[in-house]
Amino acid sequence: MRTFPKSLFVLAMVAGVIWAGGLRLEVGNPSANPEAVAKHAVLVVRTTACQSPEKTTVTATAEGLVDGNRRTVPLSVIPLGTPGTFAVVREWPAGGRWAVKMIATNPDYKNYATGVVVLTEKDSFDWAGVKHYYHAPTDAEVNAVLGREAVALAH
Repeated sequence: MRTFPKSLFVLAMVAGVIWAGGLRLEVGNPSANPEAVAKHAVLVVRTTACQSPEKTTVTATAEGLVDGNRRTVPLSVIPLGTPGTFAVVREWPAGGRWAVKMIATNPDYKNYATGVVVLTEKDSFDWAGVKHYYHAPTDAEVNAVLGREAVALAH
């Protein structure tokens, strides 16, 4: 019985963010967006439920395991014609296991950030394993997406 009030509280908070126009990121395949294809994007990311998407900034990094070492590569994020929609370009080396971490901020939401992490291996994205966060993803969360080897390196 004690979990019901907690569950109800969490549900009310999430519903409040959604109804208030909360900031959230969605990630997808660029093949459905001709503008993204023309810019050689490997991912398209867009804000949803945002009251002012034109003010949103998205940053991205590829964080990976190459030959047993952890690497971070900053990625180019290109605004597309639709406000709040961005193309992410591949700039990480071939080989290894990589997680693409994207973080969105918007001045209307003050210090709030939202993020998404997508695992990629052998030029293929794990669409079913996309992780959404209502904060900037932490190193521990990225390590969890990368798998056991990354978690072991962190300790």
